[in-house]
Amino acid sequence: MRKYLTIIFLSVTVGVCSAQPQLTVQWNDVVMVSKSTPTLQVVGNPMLRRKAPMHDGSFSALRDLNADYVRYVPWFPYPKLAVAELEPPTATKTSWDFSLIDPMTIDFLEATKGHSVIMNFSTIPQWMFKTDHPVGYPEDANNVGWSYGGGTQLRDSTMKELTGYFVRLISWYTKGGFTDELGKYQKSDYHYEIPYWEVLNEPDLEHSMSPQTYTKIYDAMVTAIKTVLPKAKFVGMALAFGNPNWFEYFLNPANHKPGIPLDMISYHCYANANSNQKFDAYEYSVFDKAESFVNTVSYIENVRKRLSPATKTDINELGTFVNDEMRGQPIPPAYWNLSASVYAYFFIGLTKAGIDVIGESQLVGFPSQFPDVTMINYQNNKPNARFWVLKLIKDNIKAGSKLVNTGINANNGDDIVAQGFTDAGIKKVLLLNKRNKTIDIKIPADFKGAKAYTIDESSADDPAIQSVINSESVQLKPFAVKLLVLEK
Repeated sequence: MRKYLTIIFLSVTVGVCSAQPQLTVQWNDVVMVSKSTPTLQVVGNPMLRRKAPMHDGSFSALRDLNADYVRYVPWFPYPKLAVAELEPPTATKTSWDFSLIDPMTIDFLEATKGHSVIMNFSTIPQWMFKTDHPVGYPEDANNVGWSYGGGTQLRDSTMKELTGYFVRLISWYTKGGFTDELGKYQKSDYHYEIPYWEVLNEPDLEHSMSPQTYTKIYDAMVTAIKTVLPKAKFVGMALAFGNPNWFEYFLNPANHKPGIPLDMISYHCYANANSNQKFDAYEYSVFDKAESFVNTVSYIENVRKRLSPATKTDINELGTFVNDEMRGQPIPPAYWNLSASVYAYFFIGLTKAGIDVIGESQLVGFPSQFPDVTMINYQNNKPNARFWVLKLIKDNIKAGSKLVNTGINANNGDDIVAQGFTDAGIKKVLLLNKRNKTIDIKIPADFKGAKAYTIDESSADDPAIQSVINSESVQLKPFAVKLLVLEK
């Protein structure tokens, strides 16, 4: 989840010769004003632990990004890194233990200090669900425990057990500690601010909840958490899928208890490659799915505006996936530029849709833990193209920028997406190439002498390459993202 004029190009090349694409921008024809903030999510995992190979580079990149609305999610595959009470309390003892959770969480809070964050300890302790047998978890905190998630029915229907856990967890980080179930005070000395709290993660998938069940949990959680965070705002749903029934039910204030705020909703999209698809064809499937999602967002926005127009939207997991056949195989370097250009595509489309927060997923992934969504190269621990495109957009296209009438004159116009922005008299053009082929784009004459910032196969894991435009066209290498800046 910042004032300049910017244009975003998506360029695609095709196998048929055609006239050179030409950018047209009507700077005085303002289409809308952006309210969108680009940002990212940070998912807790072993590579963010202190002394882990990716720790230092990841938190350094996060700190340098200076983003708002960063989402932090300790997640169920690593129970010891996500759940502070792994065993139910007994008459004589509790199992509260933050020793493995604190270092990563504190490093995150320090790296984002001074910025708004959205906290989401998404994992409900498994013992709170009814199951036929106790569900175990790995002894080694670094080992994946996929079976720990799930469960569909809480053992305490009053939800006091559930809300008590989260109130204590939040108090640990904001109130200096808490009193546990046996009356013992657990001291932390932490007094962090938590401006946003997101209630659970992908409940439609992880717990197979209905919108009715989730809404009851949301209301109970918000009521309880407001006793310790009275000024906090809340994010609801965090859906894996865009089922219309969820939005129709959750966004209807009549389905909530009186006084329950609907500050913000969230949901996700991963544009994945198709099964048995070779990498050469990825560009078509991932961009088609990204386009389909943007169209779905327009529908959801109509529902939101009808039922709860004051509610904001955070689409806080946006990324791409390789197909199953590529999992476990080396990921082609060009994939990172493809994935980066998809995020730029999402950003343009979702900005036009009026989305408030546009979050890329995720800071750290690695083999065995969604390597295809990482923004840090797990081989050299440097930020990759996905990170640098986010930073390029975040530093240059801010909420309040004006979108102007922009187009591409070409036979293959669908392969090139362009969007102009103006802010404080500065004009910018952000270009991205949707296809795995180099293409030249003719630009307006007034851009001669403008600065260009390029992220492509040449920049690799380094920041955007800076240059000066000295011709009537610019070149986009495969899946390139380019920002043109005209300060006159």
